[in-house]
Order: sequence, then structure tokens, then C-alpha cells
Amino acid sequence: MKQILCFGDSNTWGADPVKKGRFPKAERWPTVMGVELGSDYEVIAEGLGGRTTVWRDPIEEHKCGKDHLVPIMESHKPLDLLIIMLGTNDLKHRFSLTAFDIASGAGTLVKMARTMGDAFTGGKPRVLLVAPPPVGKLTGFAQMFKGSEEKSLGFSEEFARVSAELDCPLLDLATVATSSAADGIHFDSANQRKIGLAIAGKVRQILK
Repeated sequence: MKQILCFGDSNTWGADPVKKGRFPKAERWPTVMGVELGSDYEVIAEGLGGRTTVWRDPIEEHKCGKDHLVPIMESHKPLDLLIIMLGTNDLKHRFSLTAFDIASGAGTLVKMARTMGDAFTGGKPRVLLVAPPPVGKLTGFAQMFKGSEEKSLGFSEEFARVSAELDCPLLDLATVATSSAADGIHFDSANQRKIGLAIAGKVRQILK
């Protein structure tokens, strides 16, 4: 079986923006992707609410993706593919980051993963970078993510830049899904499904 590791934040964990809590497992995008790909693939979901790319949060501790990536990869190796879907939490006002900085942080994770050849089947690192969609109209997160609506509009361009610089496959979720109107940050069940199906398509291209 091909092993796929999904490294993300609360949207990979399956946060429900309407009912709060967590979507049933069958409704989360990694599960949708796994069902679409079939029994020859094992999908490992490693989502953590609040996870950033490379930035340490002074308020929400232990959320830095850069600190988590290596041990998580080590614990699940050998991998055939690593999927990185991070960047939304980097938009928090406390970080004062640009879309350029955020995409570059995601690129740093790609470069880190590529140094770990022994974590991949056949020593061949394969990474898929996923750009989050723009933030929607904010409700309860309006102060925490102040200014993020405008900044997130730059994700498509900046993640494409990083993808080109690193010659790394990219899926831009702005072409696939939208953030929920309930909070502007998370995905509803329908968009979780759209994302799972779209990523499955990219996985087939990469692992064909």
C-alpha cells in the first residue's frame, strides 16, 4: 500500500465551522481522498488546530509545523507522498506576516522534508504543496485574523512562486473550494469533500 501523510491544521483535523467540534471521520478531506484513491493507498491524517508553517505562537504554544514535521514523518515512514496544507494560521494578526512570508514558510517545510530521503519509499522524496483558499467573511475570528481577508488573496500568487522555485507540485484550493460563511476560516462538509476529491486527482498524477 502507498503511504500518504497529510500534514495540516484544523481543516485537516476536520473542524466543523457550524456545529463546532469535529466532522465525522467520513466527512474529513483525508478520508474522502482515501476512499477515492482506493484500497491501494493508506492515508494518514496529521491535523492540528492552530498549526503554523514555521512560526512559534507566543499565545498558543506547541503549534509550530517546523517543530512537528520531522518527528511526525519519522513516526509514519516509509512514506510515498507528503501533503502539506498550511498557511491559514500564519494569517493571525499577532504574526504580522505577508502572503510572501507565509508561502515561503510553507516552502521551508518542503525543503525540510526533502532532506529526509530515508523517510520516503526508495529514498525518493515526493511532496505536494496545497495553498489554502482565501479567508471568507470573518465572524468570531475577526480580531484574531484582522486583515487576513486581503492578505490571503495573495496566496495563489505566492504559493505558485514557491512551487516554481522548488519545482514542487501545487494544488491551489482557491480553484477548488471556499471557506465557510459560518466563520470565514474553516471548510464546511461540502468543501471538505471537494478538497478530498481534488487532492486525490493530484495524488494520482504524482504517484502514477
